[in-house]
Amino acid sequence: MRTVIFDLDGTLADTSADLIEAANNRFRALGYGDLLDPVADAATAFQGGRAMLRLGFGRVEAVANEVLVEREYLPFLDAYQGCLSKNTTFYSGAIEAVKDLISMGYKVGICTNKPATLAEQLMQDLGARDLFGSLVGADTLPVRKPDPAPYLAAVDRAGGSLKKSVLVGDTITDRKTATAAGVPVILVTFGPDGDNVKNLEPDALLPDYSQLIERVQHLIG
Repeated sequence: MRTVIFDLDGTLADTSADLIEAANNRFRALGYGDLLDPVADAATAFQGGRAMLRLGFGRVEAVANEVLVEREYLPFLDAYQGCLSKNTTFYSGAIEAVKDLISMGYKVGICTNKPATLAEQLMQDLGARDLFGSLVGADTLPVRKPDPAPYLAAVDRAGGSLKKSVLVGDTITDRKTATAAGVPVILVTFGPDGDNVKNLEPDALLPDYSQLIERVQHLIG
């Protein structure tokens, strides 16, 4: 069965503002004030909580304190849960494209490095969880992307076929995941990295969700 697996943050939804708000919440609690900018630092937000903490602490210390990063990671997740869907929205046309894929007989799922409970709650909050046959998060398995196992699990749980699957993502992590799994990858160009993702040499670029069906059909039929 033909299958399309989506990354979540930076691919299906713009979660950057809420992620940065959660990180700034921790910085404020420690007396630093807001250390991250929701626009300028959006790309770092899509690299995960530790990346944001590391960037922020690096701005007030000569070298980011990894012990502090690890200490603040769980409190960051707690803060993020409190603002999970405050500003987050799906990218224009994303859900319409997913519904079109389903109507054409494709299986769809999500493979994300966001903790599974947060990813599940976010998709519920946004009213779209039932559209996806699978959701594999960072802690669903003992390993996370770019290890191929989470992707394989997402395809399998969606009821799809690995040989007829494609990953839609936005970062080098998704590129490496697809390579490790032996499947094509489509990278979006509407995220913070813009057209620079072409340097990762994906199998296709996606400037707008209105073009997703065409890209998918070209790659997996």
